[in-house]
Amino acid sequence: MTRALVLVPDLRGFPVKGRDAAARLHEAAGLARAIDLDIIHGETVSIAKPRPATVFGGGVVERFKDFIEAEEIEIVIVDGALTPVQQRNLETAWNAKVIDRTGLILEIFGARARTKEGQLQVELAALSYQRSRLVRSWTHLERQRGGRGFLGGPGERQLEMDRRIITDRIVRIEADLEQVKRTRELHRGARRRVPYPVVALVGYTNAGKSTLFNRLTKSDVVAADKLFATLDPTMRRIKLPSGLTAILSDTVGFISDLPTDLVAAFRATLEEVTSADLIVHVRDAAHAQSEAQCADVNDVLTKLGLEEQMEEGLIEVMNKSDLLTPAARAGMTDRLRHNPGMLLCSALSGEGTEDLLAAIDRHLTREQAQVDLAVALTDGAAIAWLYDHGQVLARRDDERKAYLRVRLDSAALARFQRRQHQPAPAGTA
Repeated sequence: MTRALVLVPDLRGFPVKGRDAAARLHEAAGLARAIDLDIIHGETVSIAKPRPATVFGGGVVERFKDFIEAEEIEIVIVDGALTPVQQRNLETAWNAKVIDRTGLILEIFGARARTKEGQLQVELAALSYQRSRLVRSWTHLERQRGGRGFLGGPGERQLEMDRRIITDRIVRIEADLEQVKRTRELHRGARRRVPYPVVALVGYTNAGKSTLFNRLTKSDVVAADKLFATLDPTMRRIKLPSGLTAILSDTVGFISDLPTDLVAAFRATLEEVTSADLIVHVRDAAHAQSEAQCADVNDVLTKLGLEEQMEEGLIEVMNKSDLLTPAARAGMTDRLRHNPGMLLCSALSGEGTEDLLAAIDRHLTREQAQVDLAVALTDGAAIAWLYDHGQVLARRDDERKAYLRVRLDSAALARFQRRQHQPAPAGTA
């Protein structure tokens, strides 16, 4: 395993979004372990003001130079944003690879993405990041190169060529992602015509979304105790207590200080959230920074333009109840009494998951109407369709027809009527 050092610059008197330095160090180490780095040491370094050349003061740089050499450290992770100059100077001083928080997250994304879409999104974000750092990434930039055609005219510097090559690749990837976006929109259109409501699981990375997804859908998607274990969206059908079928979507986890380039690159994936009928926010109830993580998730949802869905009500799931101490559980129980939209559960043990399914059912059926329909007994396909797409509350058959009282949403009812070429139902209840 690659030996790594994790450093968290702690700007005195300025906590980052409610997180103390110890919590930031814990998360940074977790990010590093997500790509199987061997963390030899982690430390928060108090600084009064970031140095433009190296972030850290000269004494700190010298101290870690000796440590890195003695411990044979191969990579140093600085949990913050480094300028290209700072990154280059630290690498020169420490004779080791140095990456910042953005670079680390990109490494994780590159290791995790499996689908073509995910890989394109990772490459887009990585190229945007690399383009801003060509001054550091290349050692041959001062060479002159002549050429013809697309290679550029005489005197074009290698730096300019490299930047242009990257820019051209970015343009091609963005076009490919637009095609992916159109394909996903077609898929969403097909689902709307079914129509099955879509329920999106969102939450901070490692909150337990994939484990909960597996529990609810009886699937086996990757659910590891690692940050960003899920990068590619996964969708499965679930059957709710009322008999309603819905589609559950497991999405990429959110994280604090996610760079703008990464948010933009993964917007196609997050569109599964924007098109969802219901959002289920999965939180780690046992995490010391649960409130700060919640704020980060809400911030991303707001940036996605989902304020209306948030105001109308989403389901908040306090997951990992199996890790709560008795005192913490008692406090959480009291909190739930004052927050009807909040549930306590454990994706690992199954505690509370039935209550969650019932809550999802109530949200999705609250705008459904009960209608009375008369269908010919010979039309078995239509009767089966009603059982699949609605909740049959009562049924009475005579020799020719089945008389059903069904709970359907307006879209499903309109589709059924078009399917049957029939007038409005006999009555409503």
